[in-house]
Order: sequence, then structure tokens, then C-alpha cells
Amino acid sequence: MWQTCYTPQSLDETLQLLAEYEREACLIAGGTDVVVEYDRGLRSEKVLIDISRLPDLDQITQDDQNQIHLGPLVTHNQVVHSSICLDRAFPLAKACWEVGAPQIRNRGTVAGNLVTASPANDTITPLWALGAKITLQSVQGSRTLTFHEFFQGVRKTAIKPNEMIVDIAFPAMAGYQVGTFLKLGLRRFQAISIVNVAVVLSMFGDTVTEARVALGSVAPTIVRAEDAERFLSGKVLTKDVMIHAGELAAQTIAPINDVRGSAEYRRYMAATLTQHALETLAEGTEADMVPPRPVMLWGKTDGHFSSGLSQPPRIIHDEAADQPIETIVNSQPHTIHGANDKTLLRMLRENTRLTGTKEGCAEGECGACTVILDGIAVMSCLVPAVRAHGSEIVTVEGLAQDDDTLHPVQQAFIDEGAVQCGYCTPGFLMSGASLLDECPQPNRDELKQAITGNLCRCTGYYKILQALETAAKKQAKSK
Repeated sequence: MWQTCYTPQSLDETLQLLAEYEREACLIAGGTDVVVEYDRGLRSEKVLIDISRLPDLDQITQDDQNQIHLGPLVTHNQVVHSSICLDRAFPLAKACWEVGAPQIRNRGTVAGNLVTASPANDTITPLWALGAKITLQSVQGSRTLTFHEFFQGVRKTAIKPNEMIVDIAFPAMAGYQVGTFLKLGLRRFQAISIVNVAVVLSMFGDTVTEARVALGSVAPTIVRAEDAERFLSGKVLTKDVMIHAGELAAQTIAPINDVRGSAEYRRYMAATLTQHALETLAEGTEADMVPPRPVMLWGKTDGHFSSGLSQPPRIIHDEAADQPIETIVNSQPHTIHGANDKTLLRMLRENTRLTGTKEGCAEGECGACTVILDGIAVMSCLVPAVRAHGSEIVTVEGLAQDDDTLHPVQQAFIDEGAVQCGYCTPGFLMSGASLLDECPQPNRDELKQAITGNLCRCTGYYKILQALETAAKKQAKSK
């Protein structure tokens, strides 16, 4: 793992650190990729630079030139919640909704998704179709690149060791434009794309005047289906036109065979998804695929992490110096030594001896490690322990009230027999409690959304959903 973790408090300080350490340093914001790579031995940088507390970099704005700007700390859930993105960048909002689960979307950033540069990453495709550009900055200055210039291959980008993304910008969709994003995965949630497609059309009445079709997970980088785009221009979206456009899109790609799908299957599904995307746009049903009230697991917050410190100093956690982590867990202050190179999950279990939080997969797939960090649900296996410094954490042990009265979700799990082996239960309880803080009277679909990041190997989830419904009803009656 890393040896030293810096928590800079300004962009200038971050750039100075990057200039000082360059290839010895790794930037981390959400950590949903970086922490897993460290755990698997895929990263060797000894210096971790945690930029998650930099002020004002998690904003989504639209300027007077109708350019939408995403700061480098904007999370996927913040995009889903943004009226700007829902109204003027729907393909991106739809893609962000398809990423992982609520706990992942609460930490994972769009900028991080771009830097990882996997052709299967969901946000790259719609941003490519929207004509986005990336601004990089270092102590030497800044430069702005198109996506074609930035992405150079599988997990390869033009970013230099001393640079970081400071802005993602693209034109807001005009009133005469429509667009959407579709993906194919092996399951409904928490799935890597086998194929994904983003389509943006400019319309004059029923006629397409310009088309942009981008395909992901079918080549080393995202592919623009230019033959399909040219064919669609000047056409009305009849069934035959949409079928042929899909066929042309499939001819553009050069997919691979892997464990998730054969090249032949990817090519077939590229045509099918392109056709389906065009059909939803022709019917005007693209927005039907995003819930009217998406579940964020933000609890009572607005989805933005606070710095946790009123006047934060420069924080340096060094393995050798063993600077302590000062944090509050379940309303109790803790001074923790020897955890600077651990994940938050390991710190909670090994240093605070709060073993209710479980390790199931250690890569953000199962949700057994879900905790509440500064009011927001996260996967603790993907959070560096040093991120807890100056923060407040709630684990399953902290759900009960001071008089030992169980939380309504805990009591409902007992009453409804929702516990089997119990290993996954703490994660479900934390997701359920966060949901009821955010949405006191959830419907059945919202209950399902809340637990998309939590896996159970024992049950069919029926008792779990029943328990969450019971908890919501009891909580509503008590108020």
C-alpha cells in the first residue's frame, strides 16, 4: 500500500505536490478504482494525494456560452441529481445512473472514470458523443484536449505525471437535440458494460439533421460510428432507417472475445443497442428509464462531502511518523495509530474493534462493508483510512439509540426474519437506514434501488424488502 498520504487544502498545493513527486505519487478522489488497484498490487506509488476535500471542485455549472462544466470532484450521483445534466446532458446523467450502486456513485467521480480510461467505463461514451473536452493543469500551466487527443488506448491517456484534471466541459444540448445512453451488462446493476452506446441527435421536426453515435467496450477506445452518423443525417427515424443505422454502427467496431462476451455477440448487440437507442428517441421515451426520484443514499445531506474540519491544516499521514487519525465513530471520538496505510474497513475492524462491518469482496461489489461517512453511504473497503481524519462515521453498531432501542430497520429485520447467515446483514441495515433518512416513505422500487449495492447469498431478498417496508411504516407512524 502507500507509505505517505497527503491531504492538500488547495489546488495550488496539490499541483506543487504533483510537481514534487510526479511518478511516485497517485491522486485519489473517490478511490473506487485506486484502492482496489493498490490492494491487488497493481500500483506501486508510495505517496497518496487525497484531493477529496479540495473546496469548490464538486460543482456542476453552465456558463453564458452554454458550456456545462464538471469539476474534478463531481460524483456520479451528483450528476444524476443535477437538473442541469438531466435537462441539458441526459445521456451523461443516464450513464452515471448506470454506474455501480449508490455507495459507489457517492464516491466515484466522473473525472476518475475518465482517467482510468477503460473502454468499458460508462461516462466516457456519452461525453464523447457530447463533444466534451478535458482541461489539465500543472504548475507549468493548463492545456485543453479533445477526447480523441486525451484517450490513447486501453487505460492510456495523455495526462502527465504532474497534471490533474481541473475541468470537464461540453456544450449543453439545445432544445432541438435529443440523446440517450444504453448499456448491456451481465446483470441489471453493478455490471461492467459488454457494450454501451450513446446517441445525440439534432432534429428539425421529424428529420435528423445531425447525428453522433459513440460505442464503448468494443475497441481500445470509444468509437464514433461515422458511417451510421452520415446515414442518419437527413432521415426520418423509420424502422428501416433505425435497423440500417444499427447495422452500420456494428460494422464500425472491432470487438474482442473475453469472458463477458464474444466479438460476434458484441457486434450483434452494438447493432441492437444502437437501434433501440434510436427507437426510444423517436418515441420520446428515453427519460422513462431513469426513476423520477433516484435513490442516492445521501441520508439527510445534500450529497456533498464537507471538509470535516473548520480550518483544516495541511494533513500529512506518514507510515513512519505514525501521525494519528482523529475521527468520530458512532458519536465517540477516537485517536487511531497504525492505520495510515489501511482502508477504512480495516481500520474500523482492526483498530476500533468494531467488527460489525464486514469484508465480503474488498472491491465494492457486495456492500457488506457499507458505512455512513459524513452522512453519506459508502463502501468502506474503497476508502483510505486517513479519509476518516476529521470526519464522522456511523457503523452498524451505532444505529441503535442511546437507550439501546434498536433502529427501526434493525427491529424489522428481526420481526420479519430477514436474517439468514447474517454476514451481509450489516450492509443492508446501513443502506436501509440511509434510505429512510433520505426518503421516509419509499415505494417498492426505491427500496430495490437502495439495496442494489448489497448482495445476499442466502435469500431471494423477499424478506429483506419486506423488513424495509415494515421499518418505513413503523417510522412513519412514530412521527
